[in-house]
Amino acid sequence: MSILIKTPAEIEKMRIAGKLAADVLEMIAPYVVAGVSTNELDKICHDYMVYDQDTIPAPLNYKGFPKSICTSVNHQVCHGVPCDKKLKNGDIINIDITVIKNGYHGDTSKMFCIGSVTPFAKRLVNITREALFLSIEQIKPGNHFGDIGYVIQKYAHKHRYSVVEDFCGHGVGKEFHEPPHVMHHGKSGTGDEFKPGMIFTIEPMLNIGKRQTKILKDGWTAITKDRSLSAQWEHTILVTEIGYEILTLRAEEC
Repeated sequence: MSILIKTPAEIEKMRIAGKLAADVLEMIAPYVVAGVSTNELDKICHDYMVYDQDTIPAPLNYKGFPKSICTSVNHQVCHGVPCDKKLKNGDIINIDITVIKNGYHGDTSKMFCIGSVTPFAKRLVNITREALFLSIEQIKPGNHFGDIGYVIQKYAHKHRYSVVEDFCGHGVGKEFHEPPHVMHHGKSGTGDEFKPGMIFTIEPMLNIGKRQTKILKDGWTAITKDRSLSAQWEHTILVTEIGYEILTLRAEEC
């Protein structure tokens, strides 16, 4: 299936959805502390999306997913299902938000450090974020999707981290997941060329240990097989005539 090119009207709706998704991450930040459960974070986000934003939490009931957000803690790579377990000092957690507004999706995630985390955990979080932004800088018409994965992989390996290959970014719009698959490893100059109007996510997952993952019995939560720490950041990106626009940029990143 070909990569969809969004119309100006669709792009404007995607801007709105992306901003709302970013707003959820900004709203939840003060609540992400030791002693709170991921279920409590899920409820706060759900209520904010539904009652304050008048948006739909996209994960809820998506292919059977039981919650409104994903919360992936420590060695959980992605798609963590919120539960009653409470966060503790030293944890790192990815909170993944996707909202639907006027039929269009905004998708983004952020890492949070709980209290005082170890230097090696903090370094993983920071390097993963840097890898994301280095890959975003590759986006402009004429460059290729392979450039994204190449830059992420090169930067991760430079810092002795592995890149998860079992999950990838994706096109996003009316559908939660659209073409293409956006790989976080690969060769520069390969794959489809970026064209104005394309919208997709980049969401690298880097591990301190090996890249292999497995799915828990809940059917959703992915963890590192060796139980090493994992970190992930995600933004939704629009290809413009001259480069890119981050549709899910938060105020703290401006």
